[in-house]
Amino acid sequence: MICPKCGLDVTGGVPSCPSCGETIPDPSSNTGRTPSARFAIARVVYAGFWPRVLAYLIDSLLLGTVVGFLILRPMMDRAGIPVDNPWTLLTGNSRQILAINLLLTMTSWLYWALMESSRWRATLGKKILGLEVTDLEGRRISFARATVRYFGKIIFVGFIMVAFTEKKQALHDIIAGCLVVKKT
Repeated sequence: MICPKCGLDVTGGVPSCPSCGETIPDPSSNTGRTPSARFAIARVVYAGFWPRVLAYLIDSLLLGTVVGFLILRPMMDRAGIPVDNPWTLLTGNSRQILAINLLLTMTSWLYWALMESSRWRATLGKKILGLEVTDLEGRRISFARATVRYFGKIIFVGFIMVAFTEKKQALHDIIAGCLVVKKT
């Protein structure tokens, strides 16, 4: 259980938190007479590196397929860009290629930011794996915070931090003040 006052992980059925001294009542002894009694809350399970990678791959596959067929291919045909050579989008410098790349970035940003700030608190990949994005208090994040989180992913090396931080946060999570947790 987690101490409701200081957040320390309290185990072993101790009557009070060893850190702050807060009384940790036994939830099974609640008779309903003391509605103001504070009980320890259930432990939050942070999503690790590999579940997050898998969710990202699922999202990328789904988004790539939909965007590829509905947006990318028709725009490339209309702009006269060869569909059989996707490297043109990375190496070309025409206005059409710039417009397509901006549209793809905007589509990706809107997908991640809108989904993570929605009632679901998750993209489709995270939803499938039972993960959700919250703020540090476990609440739904705003669209603005989801946007900061999305663009914070530009610093790609920050993903590795998930393996080394206490709350399994990547750099973009720390910048945006977010957590990725397993739904309970």
